[in-house]
Amino acid sequence: MKIHIERTRRKWLKLSLRGLVGLRGFWLLFLPLWGMGGFVSAQTLNDYLGIAAENNPNVRAAYTEFEAAMQKAPQVSSLPDPSLTMSAFGRMVETRLGAQEARFSLMQMFPWFGTLEAKEEASILMAEASFQQYLDLRKNLFFDIKSVYAELYALKKILQLKNENLEILNSYRELALSRFKSGNSPMVNVVKVDIQLLAAQTEIELLQEQVRPLQARFNLLLNREKSASIEVPDTLSLGTVIVPQNIENLFKEHPSVIGFEKQRESYELQEVVAEKEGMPMLGLGVDYSIISKRTDANPEMNGQDAIMPMLTVTLPIYRKKYRAARKEAELMARSTELQQSARINELQYEYESMVYELQKAERLIELYTRQVTSSDQANKLLISGFSSSITDFEEVLQMNQDILLYKAQAVEALKNGLIAEARLEYLLSEIQK
Repeated sequence: MKIHIERTRRKWLKLSLRGLVGLRGFWLLFLPLWGMGGFVSAQTLNDYLGIAAENNPNVRAAYTEFEAAMQKAPQVSSLPDPSLTMSAFGRMVETRLGAQEARFSLMQMFPWFGTLEAKEEASILMAEASFQQYLDLRKNLFFDIKSVYAELYALKKILQLKNENLEILNSYRELALSRFKSGNSPMVNVVKVDIQLLAAQTEIELLQEQVRPLQARFNLLLNREKSASIEVPDTLSLGTVIVPQNIENLFKEHPSVIGFEKQRESYELQEVVAEKEGMPMLGLGVDYSIISKRTDANPEMNGQDAIMPMLTVTLPIYRKKYRAARKEAELMARSTELQQSARINELQYEYESMVYELQKAERLIELYTRQVTSSDQANKLLISGFSSSITDFEEVLQMNQDILLYKAQAVEALKNGLIAEARLEYLLSEIQK
């Protein structure tokens, strides 16, 4: 009963993988494009992911490798080609019934029972491992796209903050100049604002130049023109991720882990193949001789062609190569099992790191938001004090720089949190919210 269930599963697996090859476009477009947090509402990001899955050369190459791996099964599951031998006698061989004019021999060899099935199943498992590698590569591509997307968003927000700061500094300059003209403030305050204005303008120019390489990287991941425009929303936010308590079995469904599992199963079947190849091969054939009639006599069945069935058995007496093949498959299975364990350990470590990064980002965003709120209140008091000649203008400028720094740090923390969320989505088959 167990053997029957296993064969049924293998047959279903073979049909499923063949269906994948035939529905390439469907599988490339049927993508887990739902995201986390801010990515849920960013419909344009989903469009970018779909474009990348269809056009990215690395992803397409991985899928093509899977298609190529599927072509291995028909090769290994086919019978050896039959052999046909034809011979004609230059000098006819005389027999009792007449002279032999020609001879034809047809032979078909058959591997030991179950050999071809085992080869086919091992090949299909390797093809499924290749498909899991394709899925893993695609998930990695999505992470890269979301990471660059988060960086573009952060850069856009920082540029907005810098431009807003430029307007604030201009208003401070007007205030300092007005106070100077009224004789209530020295000209040095205006010069100080001019220095910060020059620095702010330079920072904006440098940030604008930074957009180009990020834009090129994003578009090249989608395999399109480097200068193609990219829509980035005005607002992104972190989602609420529920951290699972037990992560021991969390990564069994990860494509890279499943890929190693399928490779291990394939090598175990290759052990069976090596064992069966060490068994005799059976050959069935027929020998047909064309015989001409005798003219000097007329025996019974004169000139009747001869048909002779044949049975051939190979003798696999040189056992060293078969033992080596079994040992090779056994060692490869063990190696793949160890690689699978190592990969699970890597995923667990990365998961813990990303959970920490996400929680860190949430706490920092909360901290910087409070600091901005308090600093805004303090800044209003300082500006009021400067207008009343109570506060030094240096304190006003410094507080403005502090507010700008806190806002920029909040954006940076949000970017890091979005990247951590995207990595968690890669690590987990489904993000819990």
